[in-house]
Amino acid sequence: MGTQMSCARKGQTTDEMIRVSKDERINIEALMHGIARGSIIIPRNLARKQEAVRVVGIGNGLKTKVNVNIGTSTLYQDLEEEISKAKIAVNHGADTIMDLSDGGDLDLIRERLLEEAKITFGSVPIYQAYAHGVQKYKNPLNITEDDFLNAFEKNVKDGVDYTTIHSGITKELAKRVLEVKRHGGIVSKGGTITAAWMLKYDKENPYFKHFDYLCEIAREYDVTFSLGDALRPGSILDSHDELQIEEMLNVSRLTKKAHEQDIQVMVEGPGHVPLNEVAANVRLAKSLIGNVPYYVLGPLVTDIAAGYDHIASAIGAAVSAAEGVDLLCYLTPAEHLGLPTVDEVKEGLIAYRIAAHAGDLVKLREKVIDWDKEITEARRTLNWEKQIALSIDPEQAAKIHHRRQGQLDGNNVPCTMCGGACVYIMLPQQRRNDEVITKKTSINE
Repeated sequence: MGTQMSCARKGQTTDEMIRVSKDERINIEALMHGIARGSIIIPRNLARKQEAVRVVGIGNGLKTKVNVNIGTSTLYQDLEEEISKAKIAVNHGADTIMDLSDGGDLDLIRERLLEEAKITFGSVPIYQAYAHGVQKYKNPLNITEDDFLNAFEKNVKDGVDYTTIHSGITKELAKRVLEVKRHGGIVSKGGTITAAWMLKYDKENPYFKHFDYLCEIAREYDVTFSLGDALRPGSILDSHDELQIEEMLNVSRLTKKAHEQDIQVMVEGPGHVPLNEVAANVRLAKSLIGNVPYYVLGPLVTDIAAGYDHIASAIGAAVSAAEGVDLLCYLTPAEHLGLPTVDEVKEGLIAYRIAAHAGDLVKLREKVIDWDKEITEARRTLNWEKQIALSIDPEQAAKIHHRRQGQLDGNNVPCTMCGGACVYIMLPQQRRNDEVITKKTSINE
């Protein structure tokens, strides 16, 4: 079997295409046309054999997807906690998950998380190379070109569906980083590791230099490239500077090279972008990279929201999704402060699912509006059971609704916010079925 792209270009339908066509309510021929052009991807590693894995389509004309990052750090490793994060991400509607682990037994961590998270799964191979350098050489910058490539191959063979590869930062760009004034510096860990290695040895980025080799491996396993943004802005003050734009140009060239070999690609975006530049960023990126799926972290529209970065970034995420972004990478309240807890993973995911749906209401209104219609009807008829069930987080909605209702709890009665002044009691004709609210009199008294 070939890659999803090669099959689409030959007119061959895959099981994954059929599933995505059904889930997205999109004509199979239109879906295949998008995959063949590269504007739609279905990440699915051929080495990942679990039949229960839920595949998703990402790209033009499809619903905006949400990714959840989890993983250990060099300072804190608790595999069971990361497994709990993976479970809560799956249970609360994440579309994809990425293992960003760079501390502990990375092979075991990746193996366990792949088992637990039966959804589209990504990783960052440079973190494996970094950990290898620490373990073998006691210095992550003592790794070799082969270590870069072996880490990629190891992740692919282990079954990850897509890999973030920082191929767009070249030796020339790394040197420019030292010359160009940046308020936030380089905030990509993978980008920093790669840049520091290039500057130490005065060598070209192995993921740029040996991109053809990476393509050979990716084509064999049908692994999707997520071409990373090593030079994404880490402050709104650095948004759209020359380093970011030049890397994006490099990435656009690599995207074309991968497509020539039937390899699926998505491109990663910023970072920190002021609100007035968010829409422009999406349009610029889409024009440069050729309308391939665009995958953005946030973007954060302000730098002052530590502890609430899931909110600050969800603002940028909603605008991005409305403008055509295809995959949103969530942030949690712990961003910039520490490793997130299980609860913070959930908070970030819910915030981003809201942002994704808000964006879809702009670009795919008729496909997604029914959810809003149903919950509006439930509110109009004071059907609390249905309204809670339709909420994006039913558990939280129920907790809030029931905490002060007391004996008034149940359907057909108002909540404690308005009580007897509830608009659907004051003007019952607003309710489509003119239900009689039996407790109206006693409540008003």
